[in-house]
Order: sequence, then structure tokens, then C-alpha cells
Amino acid sequence: MRVITGEARGRRLLTLEGADVRPTTDKVKEAVFSAIQFDIQDRVFLDLFAGSGQMGIEALSRGAKSAVFVDSSRKAVDIIRKNLNNVGFYDRAKVLHADSLSYLDMVSEPFDIAYLDPPYSTGILQEVMPKIVEKVKKTGIIIVENPEKEEIFEKYGEFMLDRQKHYGKIKVSMYRHSDYV
Repeated sequence: MRVITGEARGRRLLTLEGADVRPTTDKVKEAVFSAIQFDIQDRVFLDLFAGSGQMGIEALSRGAKSAVFVDSSRKAVDIIRKNLNNVGFYDRAKVLHADSLSYLDMVSEPFDIAYLDPPYSTGILQEVMPKIVEKVKKTGIIIVENPEKEEIFEKYGEFMLDRQKHYGKIKVSMYRHSDYV
């Protein structure tokens, strides 16, 4: 796994080990960041269910002002911290060992871009979506990676499905506020 482009282009990232780990492929990562390339500069990025932190690190490499990484796994948080140190972005990052729902209940700062790649087939996505729409700016974007067969609605609060792409057994959905779709 590596940073695709930007300030840390080509830098290798550590990843978690285990059967439950599914790092976002370079193909999907490139597609996501191509779609938001003009929206990322100087923005605040949330990497919820961060895993290795590769999506938030890619955002920082491409010019995001800051990134918040949230994961409930202590091992994931340790990997994220190592990756941030290795690419030199620790000063623009906040890493939290927290449950996603608890974090969303307590955070007050709004985000410009939120990336969600929750554990598959747990139902957590349907619990998180109504909360995340309250934490993203009206001009912001919510990006969701989930299994193709898992139901995802076209509207959550004032955020509506703007586009959706399929990559094998997964899909990536982008939501924007209804005033910006």
C-alpha cells in the first residue's frame, strides 16, 4: 500500500494484518480522489473507520488542511500514528481511539469531507449515516465504501446521493447537500 500522489507520493504505508482487514485498493483510492480533486485543497477530512489511515493520508498528501482519523481498534490507531510519522503529516492530523458512534455524538467541529469505510455486514453504516450528515458542512461531501449488496439510501437528512460507482463487490457512493447536487 502506498500514497498515490501529492506531497508524499510513492511513500509506503503499513497495514493491519488479519482476515477482517480490507484495505481500499489503489484503483478505488485513485477513483475517489480523482472525483474530489478540486474539493480537497485546504479542507478538513474525516477518515472514520480509518484502519491504516491511508485515505486520510492521501487527502493530506493532496493538500487537505488537516485530517481526523477515528478507529475503535488500538492496533489500527498505532498503525495510523506510525504511518503519519513516516510521511511527516503528524502535525496536520488528529488520531482518536474511539467508537464511531460515540465520536460522532461528541464532536462539534464540522468536516468538509467525510470518508466512511465501516466493517461490512454489521449494520453500523445505517447507524452512522444519520449522524454524519449533522457533522459535514453544507458544502461538504460524504463518501461511503460498502459492499455492493448492502443497502444504502439515496438520501440521509439533507444529503443526497450524487454519484455511485461499482468496483467488483464494492461500491463507492458520494453524497452532497441537496442544495449542491
